[in-house]
Amino acid sequence: MRHAQTTKAFNMFSPSAKRSLCVLAACAALTVAACSKQEEDAPTAKPTAEEMKMTALEGQLNILTWPGYIERGESDKVYDWVSQFEADTGCQVEVKTAATSDEMIALMTSGAPQESPPGDASWPPPGNAPYDLVTASGDASLRLIRGGTVQPVALERIPSYGTVDPRLQDAAWHTVDGQHYGVPYQWGPNVLLYSTEAFKTAPTSWSVVFEAQKLPDGKANKGRIQAYDGPIYIADAALYLAAKNPGLGIKDPYELSAAQYAAVLDVLRGQHPLIQRYWHDANVQVRDFTTEGIVASGSWPLQANTLLANKAKVATTVPVEGATGWADTTMLATGARHPNCAYKWLEWSISPKVQGDVAAWFGSNPAVPKACEGNELLGAEGCKTNGFENLEKIKFWRTPEAKCASHAEGCVPYSTWVTDYAAVKLGR
Repeated sequence: MRHAQTTKAFNMFSPSAKRSLCVLAACAALTVAACSKQEEDAPTAKPTAEEMKMTALEGQLNILTWPGYIERGESDKVYDWVSQFEADTGCQVEVKTAATSDEMIALMTSGAPQESPPGDASWPPPGNAPYDLVTASGDASLRLIRGGTVQPVALERIPSYGTVDPRLQDAAWHTVDGQHYGVPYQWGPNVLLYSTEAFKTAPTSWSVVFEAQKLPDGKANKGRIQAYDGPIYIADAALYLAAKNPGLGIKDPYELSAAQYAAVLDVLRGQHPLIQRYWHDANVQVRDFTTEGIVASGSWPLQANTLLANKAKVATTVPVEGATGWADTTMLATGARHPNCAYKWLEWSISPKVQGDVAAWFGSNPAVPKACEGNELLGAEGCKTNGFENLEKIKFWRTPEAKCASHAEGCVPYSTWVTDYAAVKLGR
């Protein structure tokens, strides 16, 4: 009925008027269609040249790290988490290794000047080293943060950060004033590595490396043990002394009063005549256990795995006093020349495959729990073997600071640890 009325009204117009109405109707229809099409096909805004420059991959990435942490198949072809990253991103990875946290600090803060990038006459920042990333342990990370050597990371550029173990995401050694200064990488204990020929059963106490004694094989430990060549080793002695002499009241091996600290130094001075070597090179320690008659030392799983792969008669244990340990964080240098490649690596480094492969090679534990599942190299029991369930039992390396929670009067700071440990190693 409504259609019939419309047709009747239209027929009342003259032929020329009808033509005009048809033209207007057609134009209106075309206009609506054009607008609709324009809305559907409206292109997204193209990134500006500045935005393109800010995210363009630079083709290069320089990383300072611990030995064994970044492998490209040169030691064993199946352990390679660099080649695929380079193929995917075009960022060529250059790796420099350091044997101690103090060496890392020195390398990160005293690099030689480099050629300035095009159009950036401000490069390099004062004291900036040629590294974009550093995998720092807890005894170095706070020093890097306090010194302005590393910068906060933008977590929005690391989509997988939420997969990191919640116990590590906001850890005090890389999170300051609510800002994250890196991405957790791997963690593990400082184990007691021992010869199964000298010890038929696992030693139950760290006393075998701290006090003169006859070992189960009937020989003295003098000249047959080692200690770590880093001031942070003072914490190992503190942990041992906390259990041996509870009356000292040591609650945290990184927060020592002057009196507690003096007692710990006495332990280390007593240990000095027993020491064959203060080790810092993992490969040298492997050789010493193989050819120099070393039978016990604080060590890393890396050395144990290497020795076991070579059929050496060794094993590891965590004595009753507990153990210190390391939880390492990949941190972005303040003067990073290749920040976009660096962010790609930060994301890549916490992928489950990479995390599991690193843990399998190093004998460490992944920062991403998902990595414990379905990794061919790590195996079904790999995380359990490496002590994944013991995270809360480990006293992780942390930079000792003068202001501390344990003592209102303050604690002995790391700078003093450095000076005094150097003297201990010289027999003073």
